[in-house]
Amino acid sequence: MSRVVATTPGLYPLPDWAKDELADLKGRQKEDLISGDEGEDLTAAYDRARAEVVERQQEAGLDRVVEGQLRWDDMLAHPLAVNDAVETRGIVRYYDNNNFYREPVVTGDLSATGDVAAELDAVDVASEQLQGVLPDPYSLADLATDEHYGDEAEFLDAVADFLAAEVRECPPMETLFLLAPSLVTEPPGEAGERVSEAIDTVAGAADAEVVLYPYWGALTEKAHAHVLDADIDALGYDLVSEADDNLYNVQEYGTTDDVALGLVDGQNTLVESPDTVRERVEWFEEGTPNEDFGTVYATANTELFYLPVNKFEAKLDALAEAAAAGPEVTA
Repeated sequence: MSRVVATTPGLYPLPDWAKDELADLKGRQKEDLISGDEGEDLTAAYDRARAEVVERQQEAGLDRVVEGQLRWDDMLAHPLAVNDAVETRGIVRYYDNNNFYREPVVTGDLSATGDVAAELDAVDVASEQLQGVLPDPYSLADLATDEHYGDEAEFLDAVADFLAAEVRECPPMETLFLLAPSLVTEPPGEAGERVSEAIDTVAGAADAEVVLYPYWGALTEKAHAHVLDADIDALGYDLVSEADDNLYNVQEYGTTDDVALGLVDGQNTLVESPDTVRERVEWFEEGTPNEDFGTVYATANTELFYLPVNKFEAKLDALAEAAAAGPEVTA
């Protein structure tokens, strides 16, 4: 029987109290923010919010705890948006939804900022429970504009090296989720082998279990084959958006020894019951009888910042309760 581990892909909604308070502080510190200085008051507010979401994950009983990425106003583009070699310009649509981010334009050589490491350092949990969250290199390159490297392949390699450098600065952690929606929304096609190598670069920098987590659909067969060549511990499957196609990929081409399954909807306020979550794990295992998964990461299918706080918290509870009960069938 697979070991079911309850976790999330991070990017949480701000606690209700923090929305107005942070907006007010950002308005009063606009000039400091432009220069990259958040100021003590803003930092303290984020610290308080981070502690609150970490405590809420522990209260729910999640097996892995994320930092929450509450500072990531630019969503997955955040690691570039805070880099000195990047200019943030106009507002652009974040994938195909009603969220927007500042376009990160790379104008110089990318190097590590230590921003993500500092966030993880501030999380007060044991390393065996800690989970890091980053975009995969292909998705981050897809969200950005290159005005420095001048070549798509060179730019992807530079982004991968940058993310690897960020990972090496992080504290010890058990798991690293690389969020990879662009692998679904903009399949890499002939660049698949290079994408696999870029993922290898980031995964190789992590002393942790590395989960590559595509979502908003299923990978093309070619993309699926290429990412399986990457040195990852688990590949993710969005069972909310495209369950049948994701199951087909595993049935036809196999998968990693461990898998991550998107079992609750990160964009819909309907809260799934723990029974529903368990049934989705069972459905996937029954449909892949030739696979023997060591670990199933039970998670939301997308980032969670889309949800109202009460619905987000209810989904944490459902994931944790389902994982504690475990699936009732063996693969």
